[in-house]
Amino acid sequence: MPRNSLPDLPELGVGLGYRSALHDDTLAARARIDWLEIVTDRFLRGRDAELLLELRRSFTLVPHGVELSIGSDAPLDQAYLDAVAAVADAVDAPWVSDHLAFTRERGVDLLTLAPVLRTEEKAAAVAAKARAVEDRLGRPFLLENITYYMEMPGGLSEAEFITTVLERCDSGLLLDLNNVATNAVNHHFDPYAFLDAIPLDRVVQVHLAGNVPEEPSGGLVVDRHDGPVSEDVFALLEYVAARVHLKAVSIERDQHFPDDFGELLDELTRTRSALAASQSIGHVTAGALTVNAR
Repeated sequence: MPRNSLPDLPELGVGLGYRSALHDDTLAARARIDWLEIVTDRFLRGRDAELLLELRRSFTLVPHGVELSIGSDAPLDQAYLDAVAAVADAVDAPWVSDHLAFTRERGVDLLTLAPVLRTEEKAAAVAAKARAVEDRLGRPFLLENITYYMEMPGGLSEAEFITTVLERCDSGLLLDLNNVATNAVNHHFDPYAFLDAIPLDRVVQVHLAGNVPEEPSGGLVVDRHDGPVSEDVFALLEYVAARVHLKAVSIERDQHFPDDFGELLDELTRTRSALAASQSIGHVTAGALTVNAR
């Protein structure tokens, strides 16, 4: 894959994370859903091949993985990467994504997306692996920011770590704005300052999600991606979209699905409206010393 190819990526629009519980409703509403993000790991090694083909007939599909474990100390699992590449090839994916995290170490599966040490050395190691992933896939690769519940040692802030990784590879950023909002509450930082501190020009795709309100657990907000997109997250989307032209935005809902699928479709419509308004503002104010106050 040629380096620095992010500007040439297709514009997908506003999509939805595919979930089995929403299968029939998703296909019935194909005219209102621009594309689907699929969980790569469900389709590895030929699993659910017929379902994959059915979805591909109606939608552009983007594989989004959870088990690459790019932050592990161990080398990349080449067999796993080959299987991911096969899924991406089968659907002619415009790009592939996974998380800036690790899920296993020394043969132990953690069953969670764990944050990595924020050191210069770890950033260099992750970036080298990202370059290797892109070379094997033959298509662009995006890294997603995660939620975390304890500050990681290493000397770099989350924004500095993300920036350092991206400076050392050609990968794009899948910016999960619900994760930004959740981390901002839990770790007491300004989410807009965080956005100002990362290279927004590397953002290709944005994730939107929400959490069902509940009493904080031990003072923490737990990220579950199980509710409507919050007003805070929509505000962050508008802030980002006024500063960078986004190739794709998708909504994730992992549980507590609404009885009326129309609620999710309404969120897609609102997302399109937010993008249109914010990107129009960004065009008008491009080059100005100040941009719309948040």
